Amino acid sequence: MAKKFHQPLRMCISCREREIKEKLFRLQFIDDSLQTFMGDGRSFYLCKNCISQEKKVSRALMRQCKSGDRDKLMNKLKEIITDDRKS
Repeated sequence: MAKKFHQPLRMCISCREREIKEKLFRLQFIDDSLQTFMGDGRSFYLCKNCISQEKKVSRALMRQCKSGDRDKLMNKLKEIITDDRKS
């Protein structure tokens, strides 16, 4: 029988559901800018189901990033998602 390997679980900041790490988007907020995780510093995760729910995600992003500029965060998130889907 094949051995099952451990897969790390992470929590989405919007819905608080736990998913396998590979199924989530990993982001970070540095110097008033939302970006994909670059390997250094604190980060957070968003699941692919929550990304389609703009109101729910914007609230979670504002809470996580401690920023009041909702439009800027959502525009940057949409840009990151479209870049990720292209590659």
